[in-house]
Amino acid sequence: MTDLTTLLEVGGPLAALGGGAAYTRANHPALYWSAVGGPISTVRLLSSYASVMEACGLTVAPSRLRVLAVKATTRREIRPVPPRRGIIRPTSTGLRLRLRLAPGQEPADVAASAERLRHAWGVHAVYVTTVKPGVVELRLVGFDVLRKVRMPRKLGGGFLKVPVALREDAMPFVRDYRAVPHQLTLGATLSGKSMYLRHLVSGLARQNVALVGFDCKRGVELAPFAPRLSALATEPDEVAELLPVLVKEMEDRYDLIRARQGIAPGTPNEEITSDIWGLPESERPVPVVLFVDEVAELFLVATKKDEERRDEMVTQLIRLAQLGRAAGIYLEVCGQRFGAELGKGATMLRAQLTGRVCHRVNDEASAKMALGDIAPEAVGAACAIAPELPGLAVAGDTSGGWSRIRTPYLSLGDAADICQQTADLVPDLPALKPFRPAVPVRTVQTPIPAVQPHPVTD
Repeated sequence: MTDLTTLLEVGGPLAALGGGAAYTRANHPALYWSAVGGPISTVRLLSSYASVMEACGLTVAPSRLRVLAVKATTRREIRPVPPRRGIIRPTSTGLRLRLRLAPGQEPADVAASAERLRHAWGVHAVYVTTVKPGVVELRLVGFDVLRKVRMPRKLGGGFLKVPVALREDAMPFVRDYRAVPHQLTLGATLSGKSMYLRHLVSGLARQNVALVGFDCKRGVELAPFAPRLSALATEPDEVAELLPVLVKEMEDRYDLIRARQGIAPGTPNEEITSDIWGLPESERPVPVVLFVDEVAELFLVATKKDEERRDEMVTQLIRLAQLGRAAGIYLEVCGQRFGAELGKGATMLRAQLTGRVCHRVNDEASAKMALGDIAPEAVGAACAIAPELPGLAVAGDTSGGWSRIRTPYLSLGDAADICQQTADLVPDLPALKPFRPAVPVRTVQTPIPAVQPHPVTD
């Protein structure tokens, strides 16, 4: 009886502790990692590093000098040498450490063993990045950071850079228009594509950038951002009128660049430029970001009479995609589906869109159109996105790299308030003034709310 009472007295707190740990792990994974998972994984790594490296085939034969030294000082068995390990740095989502590769090893050898390292050290995932020749960084992620999105404090933003989502390796996904000028974003209804667009618009609204929108769904997606837009077209007829204006603006900017190149001989090389970023700041025109929501509406025609207008619009859009980067004009093309069946010029336009983001789509062909030509292995990941995970997407570019990302929640009202509060930042572009959307007067001004990231629910 005494033993049973003692067992109950000891077992009760232990059961409560175990239940609390399980609850914390399921509902507060970051807290669980910091308190329990991180220390356990660190101990596993330190205690089994050499044996795990050897089991993964990441060791090399010791040098002759090392063999002689071991034989002269001890009688230990001469074992293969693992890569030299750096200091383990804990983070709120995992661990980081650097490895100096042994002669003859390459980063691909470590990347091929990432799944083995994940199981050996009890973490959610292991990612390998090259720091410099001979040095790689292991980023160990302790839990699924895309289940409950929490953006890191250091987002790495800047001019024409918008931290728009979280990558699966716990790093922010930054939409950098200088590095990736044009992008194609696909997603079915309720996939989170609109949330992605809200983050882009609200992030650019705080910068000295002209925002132009094509929204042929009567403006239901982009009209709430009207106070910050320099131009908005909500009908195909309006798009047909606005596109030539943008093309003319691009041509005028090329004339400005060419005039700068034609300056007198003997001018220093740093003053000769081939795009607007080489111009003096006083002469540099403001960048323009064009959002095309539901691009299929620009391709579809009901009668043969509309085909000529369609072909002209598509041709002008392709010209902007081909030549707009140097003139500081960037395209963000969005749609539910994008394929060759849209008509002439569809695949040509897609070829100019360097960045690709594919949310959940309704058919494999759409995923192939978005990612098949740049990262075929990413198509399967895009097709595996579940409807219960809105905001989850696969992002890639023409370099062949890709990763899973998820956009944090941002309500339409909060994004519209940000655009309202930054309406005074709309740049003066005379050519676009006739297309400036009408903005209703708001009597009550509310401060810009702090965006609190949490999982997408709509």
